[in-house]
Amino acid sequence: MNKQTHWQIKTLGDVAKWGAGGTPSRSNNSYYGGTIPWIKTGDLGPRFVRNVSEFITDEGLKNSSAKLFPKGSIGIAMYGATIGKVSILDLDAACNQACAVAQPDTDQISKDFLYYLLKSEKEAFIAKGKGGAQPNISQTIIKEHEVSIPDIEEQVRIVKKLDSVLAKVEAAQARLDKIPTILKRFRQSVLAAATSGELTKEWRERNELLDWEQVKLKDVGKGFKYGSSSKSKPEGKTPVLRMGNLQGGKLDWEKLVFTSDDAEIEKYKLQPGDVLFNRTNSPELVGKTSIYRGEREAIFAGYLIKVQGTDRLNTEYLNIQLNSPHARDYCWAVKTDGVSQSNINAKKLQAYEFGLPSINEQDEIIRIVTELFSNADLVEKQYKAAKLRVDKMTQSILARAFSGKLFSSISNDEREAVVVKTQSSQPNQTKTRV
Repeated sequence: MNKQTHWQIKTLGDVAKWGAGGTPSRSNNSYYGGTIPWIKTGDLGPRFVRNVSEFITDEGLKNSSAKLFPKGSIGIAMYGATIGKVSILDLDAACNQACAVAQPDTDQISKDFLYYLLKSEKEAFIAKGKGGAQPNISQTIIKEHEVSIPDIEEQVRIVKKLDSVLAKVEAAQARLDKIPTILKRFRQSVLAAATSGELTKEWRERNELLDWEQVKLKDVGKGFKYGSSSKSKPEGKTPVLRMGNLQGGKLDWEKLVFTSDDAEIEKYKLQPGDVLFNRTNSPELVGKTSIYRGEREAIFAGYLIKVQGTDRLNTEYLNIQLNSPHARDYCWAVKTDGVSQSNINAKKLQAYEFGLPSINEQDEIIRIVTELFSNADLVEKQYKAAKLRVDKMTQSILARAFSGKLFSSISNDEREAVVVKTQSSQPNQTKTRV
């Protein structure tokens, strides 16, 4: 480790007083709805916890293992998928038993340095987690965890540098986080223009074509068949496409289930160009649509309706049409709502009314939309790669900070001063800037 001699190995128990909280009995209403902030692991994550989702009363605090921790304490999650989430408490607050809370010994460690230090140890805590699907760590594991800590002066220097560098990372993350929304709006704008005639208006005028005919889907499509209601299995001969496999107008071939029933395969086998409409889902997702392009042999499940094209309707265009804002508005208007799911049956799907261009114009729309969506897919791919790099950057920077490598042994200014001084003492040599 490239560290100076003023770094010392200590346990987290050496540099902070640790505690955990508890949960007042849920059966006693008088314990909740008070004025004492009560922190759960879901509240952790931001650098500072200033807003919490729940409050308890003085009575709830008194009659439970919950404890009140002072502002400036640091909370860290100990349970399940949240292990290692950490925040500085920017208020006096209690917490539940899934959070450990540190009160730093300020003679040895600053709260900001301890915050960054704990953040850097997230993967180490996860590795020490015990249990099954939801591993946990304990206060004992945390307190016995060894870390390397410099003197207070160096801590201040490191924190100042981390604040500066990570602010730039967070700004980059914030800019990247806007991209999915921008892409979603772009795709919806393309679909709206494609299905309203705006996208090919000039093309239509050049080719002296008439305006679109208003039709109902039942008049230009065919099929409208429900899928298999038989129980699928994790393994088998042929994939059974379900509503979760319909994503953004395309099929997602992950998380598949299967059938080996030859009769089912024969009855529900898909053909290239078949459009799948999700007839049962949440109110926001019912009606989502994707097209099968023959990627691999497959059948479809009962929550889907298969629609096929005719000589008047290219199903690639139908896929565009059924994913448009116009179709989404129609689905919202005609859906039948249940307790947690909504339904649109085949008759309502058949009654969907839309503008139908000529087959030649459908082909032109498909060409343009495919090109525009391909560009959007490329941007999305680049976004995901950039986000992955930026997401890893924070832990990489923290790792350098706590291995003593965040700073060079001398600063750039100091190095340049040394170079200039050395060169000035050798006037007969060519001066090279480094």
